[in-house]
Amino acid sequence: MEALNDFLARRGIYTLVMILFFLGIYGMVLSKNYMKKLMAMNVMQVAVIFFYLCFAQKEGGMIPILVPGDVNPLDYINPLPHALMLTAIVVSMGTTGVALALLMRIKENYGSIEEPDVLRRASK
Repeated sequence: MEALNDFLARRGIYTLVMILFFLGIYGMVLSKNYMKKLMAMNVMQVAVIFFYLCFAQKEGGMIPILVPGDVNPLDYINPLPHALMLTAIVVSMGTTGVALALLMRIKENYGSIEEPDVLRRASK
């Protein structure tokens, strides 16, 4: 039992990230509703962002602000992954906004956001 607790304390977060990522893939592949597909895509994006943020952490690391007297660069975490993931969050929100606008247009033109209905009406 102690080994399981140790594993979950050290690597359990990666298990959660994998579950979220594959849940997103599952939702995108099997869902027939475009809104559900969009939500599944967002879950996948969050999983990838979460993975990079967790991967960038270092045990005993400090935030990258210079502390007087401590100039060893190995004591600080790398701020680059955090900055890149902040950019990824902004891009994700932009992508979601454009996708929602497209879903509104699909609903106006075809009367539904269910994939079979849209494909059937688009082929007429």
